Amino acid sequence: MYPTFLHIGFLTIPTVGLLAAAGLTLALLLSLRTAVLAGLNPEHLWNAGLFAIIVAFVLSRVLLVVTNLHTFFSYPVLLLMVPSLTPLGLLLTALATAAYLRIHQLPFLATLDAWAPCATLAWAFLALGHFAEGSDPGLPSTLPWAMPNVPGAPFRLHPVTLYVALAATLIAVASCLRLRSGKQNTAALALFLAGLAQFFITFLRQPEFEDNAFGTLLDPIQWVALGMIVLAALLFQQPRKALAHAI
Repeated sequence: MYPTFLHIGFLTIPTVGLLAAAGLTLALLLSLRTAVLAGLNPEHLWNAGLFAIIVAFVLSRVLLVVTNLHTFFSYPVLLLMVPSLTPLGLLLTALATAAYLRIHQLPFLATLDAWAPCATLAWAFLALGHFAEGSDPGLPSTLPWAMPNVPGAPFRLHPVTLYVALAATLIAVASCLRLRSGKQNTAALALFLAGLAQFFITFLRQPEFEDNAFGTLLDPIQWVALGMIVLAALLFQQPRKALAHAI
């Protein structure tokens, strides 16, 4: 695996960070097209997407520092280089982004529809980054495409990160096609498919043995996936008129 893309002196560029940045950049560029398909102003959607990315980065750094003050005072640069996107950070980012959309009078559901292909495209690149760094290992497998988690390992594993990347790419394509057809609830469909993919792919992941509030019946990721499916069902209950645009 290749966890580090470039290392020169004190400069270290992790592969996962580089691929995540590439995915976010491509997602922003894609939003210029999906905005038109969703009947939105491309510049306004670009600005909203850029706001969400910046807020997610800033809040993740702030939460990391607040929860690790002693380490920050001792090794500030090293701490700030640690990946730190947490559920709390995502929740605060979602709330801040929702407030931004309201202030700028961007229709919430239409914006989610336009962002659905963009978010799943970024997710695919992030999964490729996890594959490069060798994280998120799968269960042992004898399938032809199984891969060792580290070079020279005596057994081979399911490449679950590649499964996730493939699923995310297919969902991004399906979301774009749905937008092009003018159908409603693109975000709900993407969220449902993403939750479904995560739920079943997690059966091939190495399980989390840590205790959680929901017990050990399912992996924590699977509980999150079920929550995504429920949220998708709620979004499906918000019908809107089909878009009438010329492609």
